[in-house]
Amino acid sequence: MTTNTVLAGFLAIVTLAWAWDPASSTLPAASLPWLLRQQALYLSGLYAIALMSLAMVLATRPVWLERPLGGMDRLYRLHKWAGILAVAFAAAHWLIEMSDDVLKALVGREGRLPKERYAGLLEVLRDLGEDMGEWAIYAILAMLAITLWKRFPYGIWRYLHRAMPVLYLMVAFHAAMLAPAGYWSQPVGLLLALLLAAGSVSAALSLAGWIGRHRSVEGTVLAVTSRAPDITEVVCALAHGWKGHRAGQFAFITFDATEGAHPFTIASADRGDGKLTFEIKALGNYTRGLAQRLRAGQRVQVQGPYGRFLLARRDRRAQQVWIAGGIGITPFIAWLESLQPHPQEAPAVDLHYCTRDRLTDPFVAKLEALCAGLPRVRLHVHGSVQGETLTSESLASIAAGTKRTEIWFCGPRGLAQAIRRGLERSRRGRLRFHQEAFELR
Repeated sequence: MTTNTVLAGFLAIVTLAWAWDPASSTLPAASLPWLLRQQALYLSGLYAIALMSLAMVLATRPVWLERPLGGMDRLYRLHKWAGILAVAFAAAHWLIEMSDDVLKALVGREGRLPKERYAGLLEVLRDLGEDMGEWAIYAILAMLAITLWKRFPYGIWRYLHRAMPVLYLMVAFHAAMLAPAGYWSQPVGLLLALLLAAGSVSAALSLAGWIGRHRSVEGTVLAVTSRAPDITEVVCALAHGWKGHRAGQFAFITFDATEGAHPFTIASADRGDGKLTFEIKALGNYTRGLAQRLRAGQRVQVQGPYGRFLLARRDRRAQQVWIAGGIGITPFIAWLESLQPHPQEAPAVDLHYCTRDRLTDPFVAKLEALCAGLPRVRLHVHGSVQGETLTSESLASIAAGTKRTEIWFCGPRGLAQAIRRGLERSRRGRLRFHQEAFELR
């Protein structure tokens, strides 16, 4: 299920709930422009708070949604785009609210809808809710700009991002106070109440620091090795609370409480001894100096496991092609290790590893050793320095015939898009493409 499909279905439900009110009620006497403005104001506000509530729930890392949505990486992508769309609709809601004076100048005051009248404490709360909503949207717009600016330091962004539950609660209060009174006796009111309740509980869990607590385990760093100038191997031993993982999953690791948790794929199979191996590529300020900061014996916290990039999910009737780019080889190393005790269970597969220089790559020797014990796994190493570029055309010749082809991919997005587009043209209706798509921001 794609992110676009989920978001479209979610917004369709919100739209149907909103449409019940104008379809089943007698609209107040007013000119058409003022009626359209009112309904646009209501609908944009509903979209904004609904999507914010969805993003807030997804931020709690709900494991029960991994199966229907395809993994925690896709939950985070859905969280990201729900948040972006929520801010867009919130901005539209604010602009529609500000269009009052423009509409007066264009069509005049005649036919304007009367405002709902309240008194006492409810009027005070509504005024407060209106102000809180306006303050929150300014802060959320700034947060969106920072989130989309990839060069903004992650450490600072992480601390700023902690304010999101507070901003959500401000917007939720705004929605509850300013929703039309008639909504609460209709389906839209029930939906709004459910969304506000789910989002508020999720915000409270976040503020209390309870997200993922039951999946967090303390451990110790056993060894730190620089496998290459930009690759650090970290081996950790976890306490007895660790329930194990399946090859291909990832975990959130906290080496430094001030830096917070980062997601890394577990690059080893589960042996039942609580030992995990992580191969960490220097992709930012934090990971670039990791080898110098970590020491054996250092305490570590691991939260997980998460993810659905699992060998058991493969289609046993389809031709298997596994493709890794750079550090994207880590889940496949875990897969190969998990197959070592029972090599007869290994599927017939072509494993393609794309790297810069095959002669100096730190993983090639390990891959060759692992594949040597798995006769049905054919390893293909493509070094760009050696001019060995993997293309969709070369894959199409391997994946020829009428049999379905299943691609498992982990690596750079650009490589994935190029290969997928080319194969979809040549393998119409006979291609299934799995891609690890994790992005924290």
